[in-house]
Amino acid sequence: MKTYSAKPLEVERKWYILDAEDEVLGRLAGRIANILRGKNKPQYTPNVDTGDFVIVINADKVRVTGKKETDKIYYHHTGYPGGLKSASFKELMEKNPVLAIEKAVKGMLPHNTLGSEQFTKLKVYAGAEHPHSAQKPILLEKGGN
Repeated sequence: MKTYSAKPLEVERKWYILDAEDEVLGRLAGRIANILRGKNKPQYTPNVDTGDFVIVINADKVRVTGKKETDKIYYHHTGYPGGLKSASFKELMEKNPVLAIEKAVKGMLPHNTLGSEQFTKLKVYAGAEHPHSAQKPILLEKGGN
């Protein structure tokens, strides 16, 4: 019996839509990362991008557990001396709620060119509106894959 290996040109991509309202950030990011990588498909191949597109709506309504709202800190560096900037989860949600989900998902994808390619298939929107209705996305229920 030969092992099946997916070819990049044979991959069929679907569009999924996830509602982030009242979802826990880390659990949601894990589900999204699995779909982006293609781990929910039987033809998953680690070195080929077999994943699907994911649209996340209501990113501004995602939640975290415990005291992470004030204690979870996001850092970035401007590149200049003394340019280390930080913001708590609460501050980041007020400023740019899309960034919180994107950072959580990006951390769960491979840190190489394949992971970067998979990350481009993620579309996150703060509100309930999105411009991808022409792709006929499939609504994924809360909790399951």
